[in-house]
Amino acid sequence: MAVSLSKGQKVDLTKSNPGLTKIFVGLGWDTNKYDGSADFDLDAAAFLCGDNGRVFSDADFVFYNNLKHASGAVEHTGDNRTGAGDGDDEVIKIDLALVPQNISRIAFTVTIDDAEARRQNFGQVSNAYIHIMDQANGTELIRYDLGEDFSIETAVVVGELYRMNGEWKFNAIGSGFQGGLYALCQNFGVNV
Repeated sequence: MAVSLSKGQKVDLTKSNPGLTKIFVGLGWDTNKYDGSADFDLDAAAFLCGDNGRVFSDADFVFYNNLKHASGAVEHTGDNRTGAGDGDDEVIKIDLALVPQNISRIAFTVTIDDAEARRQNFGQVSNAYIHIMDQANGTELIRYDLGEDFSIETAVVVGELYRMNGEWKFNAIGSGFQGGLYALCQNFGVNV
């Protein structure tokens, strides 16, 4: 049975699941009714960071224009431009055994594409979640439902995997940003 987290909670991933190396990180959301005519295009991304919470190079940013990290450890399965349907809207595959030793954190984010021009924000998004699944058997291990506590934000750091004492853990962050993808990239040290 999956561990359900609240904002700020941390939980062990690999210690309680011995032998776990390959996981899916699924992110999903729905959009509320709003007055605009443009579709909502939310984009998931992963930032592979060192101890300081920043990437070593722009190549450590995995997203719709850079689908696979050079190490092969992190792979984005593609951009869902509408979020229609049930289940995960975007998925990031991770092979923990391939994560380079200098990477101690993998932050998962969601942004709204062209949010300012479309007058969109996370106050218009509902049922947002992240969950971690075992690739081997499809079992949900961890789930974090973000709740409805965003209003004007256009980007969210949903959660992060982090390495501690040779084990991987997960932190449910749920931190909103204004400024969309640009603000996130600056925060994590990606040149834009």
